Amino acid sequence: MCCQGNNQNLSCLVEIIETILMLQDQDNTCCEIGGCDKPYLGPTPTVFCYNTRPVEFYNCQTGLRWAFPYTLNGTDGTSTVFRIENQEGNCCTCRVLAPNPDTTETMNPYIATSTFFTINLNCVSAIQCLGDTFVSNV
Repeated sequence: MCCQGNNQNLSCLVEIIETILMLQDQDNTCCEIGGCDKPYLGPTPTVFCYNTRPVEFYNCQTGLRWAFPYTLNGTDGTSTVFRIENQEGNCCTCRVLAPNPDTTETMNPYIATSTFFTINLNCVSAIQCLGDTFVSNV
């Protein structure tokens, strides 16, 4: 069962999800633009253009992070890191992100999986945003 009486928190969560989706949907072809009005994710235009703001969701009943299983290249795993792909009403669809097995690749800490899930934001007490990054095949 999801949390009840969560309307104020839900409104805030929906706004955050909408903002993340807007940022991720930006056209990243103009990476040379800097300043406060830069139309892309990430700290600097000279390093890399980012396309993902990874998030973690916290369960409103247990306080624990939501975790979902995935299979990537024949290997099974579980992850708590996700990429928001869509939002509709109180629900959002996410892609499970797996840790990049290439530990020398510090610019791309995650790999996109083909595992998706839809979560009811009434069941979420908090969202933690992780550092902006580039995830290929999204």
